[in-house]
Amino acid sequence: MESMIRDIKLAPSGHDKIEWVKNFMPVMAAVDEKFSKTKPFAGKKMVITLHLEAKTAYMAEIFKHAGAEVAITGSNPLSTQDDIAAALVEDGLHVFAWHGCSEEEYFTFIDKALDIQPDIIIDDGGDLVHMLHTKRRELLPHILGGSEETTTGVHRLRGLAKEGKLEFPMIAANDAYMKYLFDNRYGTGQSTWDGIMRTTNLVIAGKNVVISGYGWCGKGGAMRARGLGANVIITEVDPIKAIEAVFDGFRVMPMDEAAKIGDIFLTLTGDKDVIRKRHFQVMKNGAMMANSGHFDCEINIPELEQCSVSRRTVRNNIEEFRQPDGRKLYLLAEGRLVNLAAGDGHPAEIMDLSFGVQFFSALHLLQHGRELKPDVYLMPEEINTKIAEIKLQSLGVAIDELTAEQRAYLNLD
Repeated sequence: MESMIRDIKLAPSGHDKIEWVKNFMPVMAAVDEKFSKTKPFAGKKMVITLHLEAKTAYMAEIFKHAGAEVAITGSNPLSTQDDIAAALVEDGLHVFAWHGCSEEEYFTFIDKALDIQPDIIIDDGGDLVHMLHTKRRELLPHILGGSEETTTGVHRLRGLAKEGKLEFPMIAANDAYMKYLFDNRYGTGQSTWDGIMRTTNLVIAGKNVVISGYGWCGKGGAMRARGLGANVIITEVDPIKAIEAVFDGFRVMPMDEAAKIGDIFLTLTGDKDVIRKRHFQVMKNGAMMANSGHFDCEINIPELEQCSVSRRTVRNNIEEFRQPDGRKLYLLAEGRLVNLAAGDGHPAEIMDLSFGVQFFSALHLLQHGRELKPDVYLMPEEINTKIAEIKLQSLGVAIDELTAEQRAYLNLD
């Protein structure tokens, strides 16, 4: 298979980035040391569709070291780093991605990667699974199973399973405790504000920040915004999450009200049309909008364009939408994932845990995939514990152990 990338000459820079993150991913280093010797994936083929940057590259290389033949594509046109793609090609992986690809190219890349005829897949958002269930159904008999990285993708999977149309087992890696507690909260919280701040070069302190959605990603975004000195407002549709936000000390109100006072709007819901025309019409001059949900539909960009008299790029990753009354509204990173499109994504220490979940999920499918019916599964709890133990050891942190009597009291044996 011939890879499709921007420029192989960029590989040295990509190698440097991959080497850097290796220093801060001890879980994956331990995985690499053990499974590069035993090579459990020997003879197996994998397709990975994830944000194609250094941490993802390191995980993909570990799968190769563990014996797999790997094809990889990017899950977002603006998060692919061309030097990383080049480095992976030099390291013997099949890569189909370049930064800023069109929608047509994006799906062509997924299609090309599937030509490897994978046994196991790793998806991010559900597009890989969708193509397997539509255009590439001839590959379904080969699939042992796969795992899904994001909340959005898990929603799509559960919808497919509910309709009885899911053709192979999928592990909801996103729903693993060692993923969502750290990746969604601490990872999204830090990387989102990193992307916003490096893009705008503006102060956060004193601004009204509107966070849409108070799931784990929203909690992280709100926590970090408050730490930066913002006045944080939460919008929610779930009454339980809304009252949790109130008890956490945040103001909660409908978007119709928040739209009038917000300076920065951040969507993290996984749903569509969270911010739309009636909200644009009442926003303050200079209001900025960014998205850290998976797809670029949370902010209704077609409606924003329709109600604007002009649209232009005023700074890298910032577009200005001028309104008929002269107000200027700003959209960051085309409404795509601002932490990846305008930043480098989650910190390496966070993705160390998430990709530990992905590796062990794939290993579980390798061992048990043929036994599992087509459905969406949670990762076995003992794998969460194993990942946490490795991480604690790397940090030099010791914890207590239950005695036999304590275990018996809790009915654990």
